[in-house]
Amino acid sequence: MRIVLVGPPGAGKGTQAAYLAKNLQIPHISTGDLFRANISQGTPLGVQAKSYMDAGNLVPDEVTIGMAEDRLEQSDAAGGFLLDGFPRNLKQAEALDGYLKGKGIALDAVLDLEVPEDEVVKRIAGRRICRKNSAHVFHAEYSKPKTEGVCDVCGGELYQRDDDHEDTVRKRLEVYHSETEPIIDYYKDQELVVTIPALGKVDEVTQRSMTALGRGA
Repeated sequence: MRIVLVGPPGAGKGTQAAYLAKNLQIPHISTGDLFRANISQGTPLGVQAKSYMDAGNLVPDEVTIGMAEDRLEQSDAAGGFLLDGFPRNLKQAEALDGYLKGKGIALDAVLDLEVPEDEVVKRIAGRRICRKNSAHVFHAEYSKPKTEGVCDVCGGELYQRDDDHEDTVRKRLEVYHSETEPIIDYYKDQELVVTIPALGKVDEVTQRSMTALGRGA
């Protein structure tokens, strides 16, 4: 299957993408991984991306599109893929359509993870990260540490990232509404969008997605 996963920040796209890709036996292709791989390998696109990022500028769509197309050319994506974070605007969506059309293939579905905005803010603003090990993540409401401000695993200090402050989260949501949300209507015109309620346990959301794709139990 060839799937695009969309949804606001805090909707759990990364978590769901990993589970769905495993269940469907297709590669999970995220924008973050594309950038890290290209930059670490020093590819021409990675060098370009790094120059923009080092200058504090947004990476142009052409660079991101090039990275995505290069990744889709790899053999493991021949039988399907799950895109997470790409496309993130109409220009990228149109470029993806053009690329797939040139290959004689098309998307099977666009999964839209739906979460109320107040819940998104609560999820992200409540996140607390361990300074010793950023893999240790807690939440001020949903997964509290035993001792406030202290990591249960290693005793490190827990802190709130600058990106996770409520005002920053709301700005990120504004960008999502203005730049990424329009691709949902774009794909609705192609009758590809399946809306998935993303509240609840991780496995429940995954099962809803699998059922919507005709792969449920």
